[in-house]
Amino acid sequence: MARTVWDSSVGKKTVMAVSGLIMLLYLVVHMIGNLKIFFGPGEFNHYAHWLRTVGEPFMHYEWTLWLVRVVLVAAVVAHATSAYQLSRRDIRARPGKYVHRKARTSYATRTMRWGGTILGLFIVWHVLDLTTGTVHSGGFQPGHPYQNVVDTFSTWYGNVIYIVAVLALGLHIRHGFWSAAQTLGVGSRTRDRALKTGADVLALLLTAGFLAVPVGVMTGVVS
Repeated sequence: MARTVWDSSVGKKTVMAVSGLIMLLYLVVHMIGNLKIFFGPGEFNHYAHWLRTVGEPFMHYEWTLWLVRVVLVAAVVAHATSAYQLSRRDIRARPGKYVHRKARTSYATRTMRWGGTILGLFIVWHVLDLTTGTVHSGGFQPGHPYQNVVDTFSTWYGNVIYIVAVLALGLHIRHGFWSAAQTLGVGSRTRDRALKTGADVLALLLTAGFLAVPVGVMTGVVS
């Protein structure tokens, strides 16, 4: 039954919707955590340490964090795989391009595929930069996330990569949230405006919240 559901377009869209909402929930929590950087290195570093001790003593050190990571990786893989397969299915069903672009097609809708690719590449870079320190500038300091964040956003390329990714994320959420609601049967004619407004507000808040950190470093508010 699971294979039958997965092979259908509806099944793939449902997987995309559910995995997208899981990632969206994580992004909201992640953004709130990021904003703690404005309260100073002590507060931010303490928060980063707390993430590794959540659930103790029942959960061992970092077990909860690794559990969250596994769920997120599964959500990202499921989202990307279903998106790719739906895209290929759409291309096979319509090998020729439309002569005229569909009316009312938003910029976010037309750039969902490019946005997803940008975000996928950014996730890899972000992990290598601030989690493993592989591509980090200024000398990665394990256990000092505040200084590592400041180092990253003290470089022009660190800011460019992050800002481009956050803008792509905002567009992705703006369309994806509404699309997920339609797929899961939440949308209707009466709720359409409210859902679209909610998607706009959520995308704007997340974009502003994530951009606040590099802007804070660039302006010297965070140093």
